[in-house]
Amino acid sequence: MKLPNLPLPPIDTATDWVAQQVRAWIPEADMNDRDPGFIAHTVGPSWQLVRAYFRAEVRGMERIPKNGPMLLVGNHSGGNVSPEALVTTLAFARYFGPDRPFYQLAHNLVMAVPLLGMFLSRFGTVAADPESAKAALRSGAAVLVYPGGDWEVHRPTWEEDQLDFAGRTGFLRVAWDENVPIVPFVNYGAQQNALMLTRGDRIARLLRLDRTLRLKVFPISLALPWGLNISDLAGHIPLPTKVTVEFLPPIDLHQIFGSELDVDRGYEYVTGIMQEALSKLAEERTLPILG
Repeated sequence: MKLPNLPLPPIDTATDWVAQQVRAWIPEADMNDRDPGFIAHTVGPSWQLVRAYFRAEVRGMERIPKNGPMLLVGNHSGGNVSPEALVTTLAFARYFGPDRPFYQLAHNLVMAVPLLGMFLSRFGTVAADPESAKAALRSGAAVLVYPGGDWEVHRPTWEEDQLDFAGRTGFLRVAWDENVPIVPFVNYGAQQNALMLTRGDRIARLLRLDRTLRLKVFPISLALPWGLNISDLAGHIPLPTKVTVEFLPPIDLHQIFGSELDVDRGYEYVTGIMQEALSKLAEERTLPILG
């Protein structure tokens, strides 16, 4: 017996409508939006400003292959401001020059902000999507991804020395399918630009943010200028915390695992290397924010 198509409950109807409106705001990924001329004119002053404010220190750039496609995989920190993403993007463009193709994957909501999304797209930022990553890699580009996404970037500040990709393994499959090396990197200090109190994942589930905004969190923090910062959707003024980024040696999954990828072992292998490096960076610090 075939069941009749029953109408969706009002809450589901409203949820689907909001999700459709949000998707309509998100621009389609266009690799041609990246503007080497714009990068050439802005990367120098932007780097000087970021380096002065966050006392940015970037190590191991010489470990990044000098050419060819690769997947740069990092831990994500600092809430919606994410100082380490800015530091890493500018450092790469400055080190290799604006003509080397380089794209960064960002949450859909970041790209939906009109002026910010337009600015970032000129630097090569596109909405996070496996197919966009694969297309960029096939063009010979370096692609930056933060697998932990909104879950990791809003972790409590006292967990800043803990890598947390929430079991997400998509980056492994992309690197394997496209046969490109993974270049892991870690940052420490960016999570101190505000006091992250909780992810608010239960609130997010209650509000159905995963279905409407592709968010698994509804974070609560103490941040400037708001004091108590709810959701962080409007961003905040970051404290001038010292941000250190370190690139690690490339990882060739095919060389390690042979003809078949063991996803669980691959995940443990890559995150284990990154966690060890992150712990060492944390051990170097003596004072919060000041470094």
